[in-house]
Order: sequence, then structure tokens, then C-alpha cells
Amino acid sequence: MEAPLAPARRAEQPEREAQRPQGPELSTDAVDRPRHAQGRPLGLVSAGRPRAVVVVTGSELVRGDRRDANGPYLAAELGRLGLEPSRIVIVGDAETELEAAVRDGLEADLCVLTGGLGPTHDDRTVEVLARVTGRRLVVDEALEREIERVSRAVAERLRRPYGDFAGGVRKQASLPEGATALGLAGTAPAVLLQVDGRVAVALPGPPGELRRLWSKVVESGPVGQLLERVGAPERRVLRFFGPSESAVARALDEAGGEGEGLAVTVCARDLEIHVDFVVEPGGEARAEALESALRDRFPAELFADDERPVEELVLQACRSRGWKLGAAESSTGGLVAARLTSVPGSSDVFVGGVVAYANEAKEAALGVPRELLATHGAVSAEAAEAMAVGARERLGVDVAVAVTGIAGPGGGTADKPVGLVFLHGQSPETAAAREVHLPGDRDDVRARATALALHLLRRLLIQPGTNARARAG
Repeated sequence: MEAPLAPARRAEQPEREAQRPQGPELSTDAVDRPRHAQGRPLGLVSAGRPRAVVVVTGSELVRGDRRDANGPYLAAELGRLGLEPSRIVIVGDAETELEAAVRDGLEADLCVLTGGLGPTHDDRTVEVLARVTGRRLVVDEALEREIERVSRAVAERLRRPYGDFAGGVRKQASLPEGATALGLAGTAPAVLLQVDGRVAVALPGPPGELRRLWSKVVESGPVGQLLERVGAPERRVLRFFGPSESAVARALDEAGGEGEGLAVTVCARDLEIHVDFVVEPGGEARAEALESALRDRFPAELFADDERPVEELVLQACRSRGWKLGAAESSTGGLVAARLTSVPGSSDVFVGGVVAYANEAKEAALGVPRELLATHGAVSAEAAEAMAVGARERLGVDVAVAVTGIAGPGGGTADKPVGLVFLHGQSPETAAAREVHLPGDRDDVRARATALALHLLRRLLIQPGTNARARAG
């Protein structure tokens, strides 16, 4: 069960909820990882669905300098469309590794390649695709003209000579014979090639460019023919805050678990537990039974049955009441504000945030009394409350949340160890405070404190369970 919020009192006698490591938000059970409800491999239910392989190229990804965002995005999109994403392969820019990955990927019905479409010597994806499929490279003259036009515009905008870009134009316009360019994002094209009844697609590596071109891939004739072979499965999701991943998985098992036509995945994400249902024809009754069992077992912890993030729910709750929202952050350093402003249209609700890290900033920007900080410390329930009060006053908002804590690795003491976080939320109607002890490294503590702050706001603004729509039947 979600622990009830502790009503906030005046600073001299705060009531706060102290929790030791337990429950999903405080344990390693909350580490982001997918887990199948009955231990089978992740994937769609039907083995007859067209298979897809994603090949991500980039030596910076293999070295760990950057994190891959394209593989997970494409896998989710492919599954949503009804294809079976069988694996994601990450390889460096070396030709031998890339060639082996492309050959392997072309065994699937659809092979999606990302990265390596730029103008430099180590952008080799198109050349390797041509070699593996036995095609020669030919210049697409219309594509060359379009890339030149874009390159000249970029050169003018950056006030650089076009000659700096000219060398890569012909390279990027060279495609395997028979391939089609589906459009440009920057100067990199999306490339589609049919190979012996299978489809290969090459997309730019920058996530923003890839996502802009993905719709053109889905709308293309060859991919459309793959999608016509089988309809997309029904997908459902239940999202909980409070129970552990293990408790949810156990509840699913006790309710009978999966059956023919149904796959269920339990995943911990940002202290939330997401239960994803992939329902094929014939699996509807089993899905309804499992969904009902979870709704009955965790009614107060269920906060959504769609993909809207908690920050969007918080903003909508404020919007429906005509309330403005603000944040006061210390240890999270603006992460709460970042998540709120990541939602399009948030500016009509979210006024702003104050990152007050040092005591002097807490005093100057939020009006936290120096005497309070000297007596109770910056990491205390009293400081969190004063920060929230200050945010409401200084930002002129109706609702405010404050976060202060010790993210580590240093700074902890026996009385106030690393991972100790205090949160405080206030609205025109009520206030709530929370004290938690979070596990993990600095990044973990900050990310989890951010999620807790958003859920504190959600529970302050919305009655538990009211955000999830009741499903008929």
C-alpha cells in the first residue's frame, strides 16, 4: 500500500514520514529493468509475427561515452506496430564488426540500421549495406541536389564557407543500387532497400533526426506490406507507485499468470512499477482477469492506466483547478523542474523553479531563516517546509514542492547519512511532508528524489486511484 501522506505542521513541530529502505522506491527492486511475469523471454506472443532486428552503430556507444537512445525507441515502436523486435545489436564503426551485424540483421524480415550516415570517413553504414547485398553504389542526383541545398543553408547560417561541407555531399547522396531515399534530417537521408523479400532501413544516428524520419519509414510501401501481414496487438498498461516489483509479479502469478495470446512484462521505472500487457486475439479474457486482479490488489497504488508520465498528471491536476505550480530544489538541482517542463504546454501551469543549493541561496532566494538553518540544518524537514513556503511566496504560485537531501558520495553523517531526503509540498488546501532514505549512488538518489517529489505532488493534488480509468467489464 502507498503510505499515507503525513500532514505538514508548523516548522517547530513537523510531522514527517520516516522510511527505511523498503518498498519499490527505496530498494534495489526499483532499479530500471524489465522482468517477465513468468520468466519467459521478452517479446510478442505470436511466433508468426514478422521479426525485426535493430543494429546501432557508433564507437562512442561501444566505449560507453554515450548511451544508446535509438535502440529502445525503435524496439518500442516496432512492437507497437505489431512486429517482433528480436534483438538490439550495438557495434562500433569498424567495418568488420558492422558488416557481420548487417549480415546477421538481414536474416530478419526488417533490419533497421542507425548511425553511420554522415559525411566523414568513419560513416560506413551505406557502403557496408551495399557490399553485403552485392549492390554497387550509385549517386542519386535528386538527393545530391537536396543535400547540397541544405548544406549551403547550414553553411550560411553558421557563417562558414560551403567548401567545408561540399566534400560530404556526394558521399551522402550515394546509395546502394535499387535503394530509395525517404527524406532528409539535416544532411543525412533515410535509406530503404529491399533484399530478397526482406527490408533494410538505414537511419541517422542523432535521436532527433531518427525520430523525424521514422514516420516516413512506417509509411513506406515495403514496410506497410510487412505490417499488413498481421495487425498490431492490443497493448495495455497499469502503473503503480508503492508496491514492490516482486509483490506485483507475485499477484500476477496468484491470479493465474499468462495464457495463450497474452504476454505480461513487469518493469520498475523511476520508482514506479509498470505492468505491460500485450494481448493477441484470444487472450482478451485472460488479460481482463489479470488486470482486474491487480486493480483489486493495489487500488490505492494504481495511479494510471495509460502512458502519461506523473509530471503530466500533476500539471493536469493543477490546470483543472486553475492553480500555478513552482518548485524549490537543493539536492535535485533542477531535475524536478526539468521533468515538469519536458511536458509540452507546461508553461500555462508551471511558473518556475528555484535551485537553492547553498545556505546563502536558500536565505536570499527563498527566504529561509538563517536561524532555522543554524538550528536544524539545510537537510531537515524544517528547511524543506520553509523552502516550499518561500517558493509559494517568491514565485507567486498556488502549489509548491521542495526537496533537500544528501546525494553523496560525501557529506553524510551518522545522524544524516547519504541518501537522506526531505520533501515538502503545499497547496491552498493542504500540505504534506516526507522523509526518506534512498539507496544508490549520487545519480540514483537525485533521480529517485525527483520521482518522489512528483509523486508527492500527485498525491497532494489527486486522490489515490482516481487517475486510473475504470475499464468496463
